Amino acid sequence: MSYNWSEVFVGVSPTAEVEPAAAREEGRKGWFRSLKEGLSRSTKALAQQLSAILVDRIDEDAWERIEEALIGADIGVSSTVAIVEKLEQMADAGEVRGPAELVAALRRVTAELFSTKDTRIDVAHSPAVILMTGVNGTGKTTTIGKIAWHLKNVGKQPLLVAADTFRAAAVEQLVEWGRRVDVDVIHQDRGSDPGAVVFDGLSAAMARGSDVVIIDTAGRLHTQVNLMRELEKMVRVIRKQVTDAPHETLITIDATTGQNGLVQARLFREAVGVTGVVLTKMDGTAKGGIAVAVSHELDLPIKLIGVGEKMTDLQPFDAAGFTELLFSDEILKAS
Repeated sequence: MSYNWSEVFVGVSPTAEVEPAAAREEGRKGWFRSLKEGLSRSTKALAQQLSAILVDRIDEDAWERIEEALIGADIGVSSTVAIVEKLEQMADAGEVRGPAELVAALRRVTAELFSTKDTRIDVAHSPAVILMTGVNGTGKTTTIGKIAWHLKNVGKQPLLVAADTFRAAAVEQLVEWGRRVDVDVIHQDRGSDPGAVVFDGLSAAMARGSDVVIIDTAGRLHTQVNLMRELEKMVRVIRKQVTDAPHETLITIDATTGQNGLVQARLFREAVGVTGVVLTKMDGTAKGGIAVAVSHELDLPIKLIGVGEKMTDLQPFDAAGFTELLFSDEILKAS
């Protein structure tokens, strides 16, 4: 593991650490390299646009071109305006004089836009209930398997619930993940009532003494109102058995979808009160700025970020490290 996941989950004892510090640090460096590679397309796209601006005097035209570059990276209009306004203030105050100072300020100002809400995952309850949401193809079921694997590595006993009874092979996919990470999966036949599956899953968790219940839900298109209402119904079923649950409602967003991911997050948040975002497939996009847009505009913490298929390719999100890589030194080298 690249990070000490006992620090990622609320409710896990620090003594649950399973890696020596040296090995963990090496893993962290490896993850940083993976994230750097994953963000390379986004970095190169920004470098190409910003490098020409940085060799010129920073005037009104330059600020407009910086805005265009940031919007092009899917940082979003609202977030971009906030960033550029702050940079202009710093420039007027004499805090930004050259390209290196501008890039450093760009990193710092962008990092400060991320939600300040807790980026840890709450598993301090008994059982803790995590509801996973998101549209088809965002990597939701795969993310569930990886989270379960990390939970086991810090001494927790997770139980998976296959409440996606709508999509063909969804149950089979989650069962396979359960087999891979050696975690039980509660499921019924395809077409079963998702609420009934959730009820059975929570009953089983309490009977078995499971620490964490992770519920997979159908990959609902946010335009399908009836399916969103079904998700709301599932939340009501959960609260009949565990009154303060779900303790986390996470949405997986495919980074390659850009601004559409922002729309998805907004509508899921309105329907079920999303508590955090898992940003997946960051290694396949030149639109890495979507992380900024989602977190800033919706005040949602990015809790996890994925840049590959391996278990360790899903890791905690760090705003400062992310912006350092997004606005890398390649921008200065290209200028």
